[in-house]
Amino acid sequence: MKIIEKITLIIYSNILLILSIIACLLVFGWIDIDITGQLIKTLIVSEASSKIILGVSIIFILLSIRCIFFDPTSKRNLQDKQGILLANDNGKLMISKETIENLVETVTKEYNNTKDVSARIEVDKNSNVKIYINLIIDSETVIKDLTVDLQNKIKEKIKKATDLEVKEVNISVKKAIQEKIVNNDEKNNS
Repeated sequence: MKIIEKITLIIYSNILLILSIIACLLVFGWIDIDITGQLIKTLIVSEASSKIILGVSIIFILLSIRCIFFDPTSKRNLQDKQGILLANDNGKLMISKETIENLVETVTKEYNNTKDVSARIEVDKNSNVKIYINLIIDSETVIKDLTVDLQNKIKEKIKKATDLEVKEVNISVKKAIQEKIVNNDEKNNS
């Protein structure tokens, strides 16, 4: 079906290009408007050409309506935004990307050294899950140990909760912050 859509789009675009060029030539006066009018009148009055023009016009009207109101890619994009559709003998299950993001954030917040987290999920056509995490951590954290442990825990949690295989857990440490230590003198002054 994609080949037919591409061919019709190419034909439709070329016809609009030709009509736009003719309109520009008429406006600039490079084509005589009377000759163009006579040519169009001859084509419409002639029985054979008028039927062809009518058929082509109806096809383009239907294609235009289809493109405006029935965009097949928007349905696909909507499903991609929603999440992952799993099916079995009992029915279907839609796991939203937001659910997976919440699971990732829950696992990440279990670590005391993580101060802030944001997660983004990507799912390809084969339902392969890729997770992208942005972290703000405590400055005393051993980053390598934290991230390796975090990657493993996230994969385990997603597998256990959703039965999905996580292909990648990509972690980006955006900032390491130092906790303010409040001593007793500062507490007493406030």
